[in-house]
Amino acid sequence: MVITSAVEVHPSNTEQLRAWDGEEGAFWAAHAGYFDRAVARYQPPLLEAAELSPGDRVLDIGCGTGGTARDVARRVPAGSVVGVDLSSAMLDAARRAATREGLTNVLFLQADAQVHRFGAGSFDVAVSRTGCTFFGDPVAAFANIGAALAPAGRLALLVWQAPSRNEWFQQIVGAFLAGRPVPVPPPGSPGPFAFAEPDHVRTVLRAAGFGEIRVRPLTEPEEFGRDVDDAVAFVLGVAGWMLEGLDEDGRAHAVETFRRAAEAHATEDGVVFGSATWLITARRADPGASSADGS
Repeated sequence: MVITSAVEVHPSNTEQLRAWDGEEGAFWAAHAGYFDRAVARYQPPLLEAAELSPGDRVLDIGCGTGGTARDVARRVPAGSVVGVDLSSAMLDAARRAATREGLTNVLFLQADAQVHRFGAGSFDVAVSRTGCTFFGDPVAAFANIGAALAPAGRLALLVWQAPSRNEWFQQIVGAFLAGRPVPVPPPGSPGPFAFAEPDHVRTVLRAAGFGEIRVRPLTEPEEFGRDVDDAVAFVLGVAGWMLEGLDEDGRAHAVETFRRAAEAHATEDGVVFGSATWLITARRADPGASSADGS
């Protein structure tokens, strides 16, 4: 184990801690509304898939600024929610929002869900909205999460499909990399697209002790800003690192290219790009029984 900033993390997750508990996490915390609005249309099907009951004990994996955890808390008034994340800045934002909303059944912890000692059978449901794809060892992570679930405990995850299926990614990369090679991490490596392949998802979850695995495609428009200027400023904050290596003229051209894309996607509901996700559900498997997976 590695302990950094008083957080116990697995060695494979130290880089994730450095990123999320640093500038990256601080940016997300400062722009929580943007990120929540971007995936807002996916929230109802994710919550429906979790099959929540009023007394459920729920774990939110990679909870960020707590939007999903707070929505869940309102749906389990006699239950409880624990949100875990590596970003202290995002967790602070989550706590402030929960206090403003008068929610007393939700707790936020800075923790690495791959190794945190939750206690056996502590939860009935585990959920994650695009926050479960950054583990260094996903099998170990989901085995740990599974051990924290009660027998037949439920899992509901929202993850991104492949980059080629996500217009928002294609537009940003196409503009900001300006024809340079797209950095493609090895399949399954930590990152937003780590669970883009359903067969990989099933392999990971089976190995971690889950059954009744279902993977369903969802597509929704995704808002990136209220208007063009808003969208350009937001995307520069998220993906401005892609401009590294360009000279001043190259940077200006890349930004202008994205601006034109944003103008082409401006609607009454903001600047909207297409997106595609997988909605994944599973149950903690009974070691003594066989289970069939679906797709």
